[in-house]
Amino acid sequence: MTSSSPAPTVAPPAPDGGPPRLGRLTFHGPLSEARAARIVERVAEPLRRVPGGGTVLDLGCGWGELLLRVLQAAPGATGVGVDLNSDDLERGRASARARGLDGRVAFAAESATDTARGPADVVLCLGSSHALLPDGAPAPHSADALRALRGLVAPGGRVVLGEGFWQRTPTPAELAAMWPDAGVHEHLCLADLVDAAVAAGFRPLWVETASAEEWEEFESAYLADTEEWLTAHPRHPRAAERRERADAHRTAWLRGYREALGHAYLTLIPVPDA
Repeated sequence: MTSSSPAPTVAPPAPDGGPPRLGRLTFHGPLSEARAARIVERVAEPLRRVPGGGTVLDLGCGWGELLLRVLQAAPGATGVGVDLNSDDLERGRASARARGLDGRVAFAAESATDTARGPADVVLCLGSSHALLPDGAPAPHSADALRALRGLVAPGGRVVLGEGFWQRTPTPAELAAMWPDAGVHEHLCLADLVDAAVAAGFRPLWVETASAEEWEEFESAYLADTEEWLTAHPRHPRAAERRERADAHRTAWLRGYREALGHAYLTLIPVPDA
């Protein structure tokens, strides 16, 4: 793995003079630098043995931070990130240019559902399993997403799935504090999630879960730019809207999913077809 530090990603300011979108986040999920480095090396090591350098596909990539780090660690590899958020994609392109990777990676504004991209030697899907399924597909999405991922990874490749799971059954009060219409059916427990990976045709190389510290870093960074902006612009025309949204998100975390929802990182190897 390369020893150089990755260039920081920079979120553009909001066009209405508001705070940058998720500007304090390095990854769009509860993922520490240390865990990211381990995941990167785990998938880059076999990539470095692929003739021609291998390929990486990031589905629901956002700004593709982990994708870019894998490419830095596997100098012969090329990659594609797929997402529908144009601001995030442009942030990814800017970050790729800053790292000298723009000739080896493309960020495509397209849906991951029924994607024709792949098979790739490494497939990343971090907190984006829903993007693999049609709009309105019933939850939980994990098993169906895993089956889709199995068809997108090359023989001998690796899949990294970042996926939510219930650490315990949430209480009615916790569910009421979460997102609208939150239900127990939306996630599997960790054991069932890993079983779903096996049933989809994978062997679990590595099973790990986000720590409480990683969650706190993510949730605080998620709102930090907005909170700072609100104190500096209390009378901005959109301040009330942003304040309400920030308060609702914090309530959903602290009163809703903080104790019940976990986040797993599964590094998976496809079982050869019979």
